[in-house]
Amino acid sequence: MNIPNRIREHRLARRMTQEKLAEETGLSVSYVTRLESGGRNLAQKHMIAFSKALGVKPGDLLPEGAEPAHNIVRVMGRIGAGAEILSEFEQIPEGNGLYEIEVHFPVPEDAIALEVVGESMWPRYDPGDVIIVWRFGNHPDEIIGWEAAVETEDGRRFLKRVIKGSQPGTYDLESHNAATIRNTKLVWVAEVLSVVRSGQWRKLDASARRRILRKATKP
Repeated sequence: MNIPNRIREHRLARRMTQEKLAEETGLSVSYVTRLESGGRNLAQKHMIAFSKALGVKPGDLLPEGAEPAHNIVRVMGRIGAGAEILSEFEQIPEGNGLYEIEVHFPVPEDAIALEVVGESMWPRYDPGDVIIVWRFGNHPDEIIGWEAAVETEDGRRFLKRVIKGSQPGTYDLESHNAATIRNTKLVWVAEVLSVVRSGQWRKLDASARRRILRKATKP
């Protein structure tokens, strides 16, 4: 899947090498290369670094004609932090999901949300928190040592810290308050971009959604 952005266009306009851009942003050259080729999502947390390095506004890094980010995101399902969630009963990452929520910051169009169930990741995550992740996910090796939403080969879905497993092609899933799930094969992994605490988000009905979008698109 190609995920377009305008990093290369702005870099070439400034006669900047990928090596220099990587140095300015604190990222690896291989990461910058994959971003420019559309092989990686341009994470919101990296947009500021690239915009500063290239001397442009963060929105200038998006494809021309892209819709501006807004603060509505769809909760596509629930994610187990101690509780076990079976994907076949909830829609992720395809489908219409469960409901939409309003948050207090702009959300990219290709982001989705998941509601946390269980207490195995407490105090980092509480039941009812919502995590925001990339719809299309990441390769597991890119987020070794980090917390992520994962779906296992047998259809379970968890919020865990991802570690290399002892067997090829497998991963260990660590919790703060539960036993490690070892040597698991993963079919979907998505980096946690943001966390919205329980009580800091609200479900939207159709009228509230229209009102927020009208407000966001006013000149």
